[in-house]
Amino acid sequence: MTQRINSYYAATLTQETDFPILQGTHIVDIAIIGGGFTGVATAVELAEKGLKVALLDTHKIGWGASGRNGGQVTGSLSGDEAMRKQMRRTLGNEVDDFIWHLRWRGHQIIKQRVEKYGIACDLKHGHLHAAMKPSHLTELRASLEEAQARGMGDEVTLLDQAGVRQHLDSPLYLGALKNTRNLHLHPLNLCLGEARAAQSLGALLFEHSEVLEIVHGPRPAVVTAQGRIEAKQVLLAGDVYHRLEPGKLKGKIFPAMGGIVTTAPLGELARQLNPQDLAVYDCRFVLDYYRMTADGRLLFGGGANYSGKDSRDIAAELRPCIERTFPRLKGVDIEFEWSCAMGIVVNRIPQLGKLSDNVWYCQGYSGHGIATSHIMGEIMANAMTGTLRQFDTFAGCQHIKVPMGDVLGNPLLAVGMWYYGMLEKLR
Repeated sequence: MTQRINSYYAATLTQETDFPILQGTHIVDIAIIGGGFTGVATAVELAEKGLKVALLDTHKIGWGASGRNGGQVTGSLSGDEAMRKQMRRTLGNEVDDFIWHLRWRGHQIIKQRVEKYGIACDLKHGHLHAAMKPSHLTELRASLEEAQARGMGDEVTLLDQAGVRQHLDSPLYLGALKNTRNLHLHPLNLCLGEARAAQSLGALLFEHSEVLEIVHGPRPAVVTAQGRIEAKQVLLAGDVYHRLEPGKLKGKIFPAMGGIVTTAPLGELARQLNPQDLAVYDCRFVLDYYRMTADGRLLFGGGANYSGKDSRDIAAELRPCIERTFPRLKGVDIEFEWSCAMGIVVNRIPQLGKLSDNVWYCQGYSGHGIATSHIMGEIMANAMTGTLRQFDTFAGCQHIKVPMGDVLGNPLLAVGMWYYGMLEKLR
């Protein structure tokens, strides 16, 4: 059976899971396929509403990108402009308010859930969005003005080059937007804490239980090698990790492999490099992102492999980026390196929809999954209990379905990112 990969997060779990393999037949209100943030967050929402929920994962809960990402909870939506264009047809002038609310709803859900269920996940406030060229500063000023107009003026500050150097011992940046509403955390501990919260509310959780088939009909079901769950409704929340329902979903979402490393503990140097313990990412299309862990390591991720295949040597790829960002870390020991598959959507709008009358799906956060998955968990739970307005807003968006997706999807994605890389050089 597949266990966790050797990541920093797996090495620092507060409590490992030991949920059973599905055996026999169970009858519930809602069956959820996928034990990442989307599935787990939706399970909590539904269980809090009093529904009987069962959740299944092929591997361990939090095994995929939910337990391997950069740990940053930010108000950024990868496809916000595409959302604004498409959703204006149904929302009209409300679209800007709708998208602004989406930016921050995930933060609220996560903070409330961590407090309510006592989840230990190193939750901290503070983030820098860092500019590497003058055009980036222009974008940050626009973001500042929007935040101020929306009443967030006391939570955002635009730093000049000298101001950044007071927050980071790095020569790279011309300025940065400091945001104290944004969060960073240990994502695997959050995911598993939420799973245990769902279990405490009566949810059934199963690991090492790959779903082989979804049975559609008035009484849908999910089938594994050793068991079956019959339900009133089913949610497919496996993102890019499953191959179910290819007729409707194939060619709509593609894997991009992100690499992350953590250094050895830095001791006092960690505080010197990042005295306010902020998470950081830069303004480029293909960006670097990093933060300090609770035990004083630098956790650093960057770039992405859009071929859909794993990098051969993540540490070798990221070391130059680390040393360019923090020259004092030249030659630093790297103790963990790992990758994760992110579900990339061509237009970057999360994909919500129905596969049949009682079978739903939700996927595709394009690298912005922690906050977005919790927002979508709330939307899906509301939709499955009869409140459809936000679901319908997303379900009404048009998506590109790439023909021969398994063959052409990732090459086209790689070409698209090459194009954006060229735009980056021109802006």
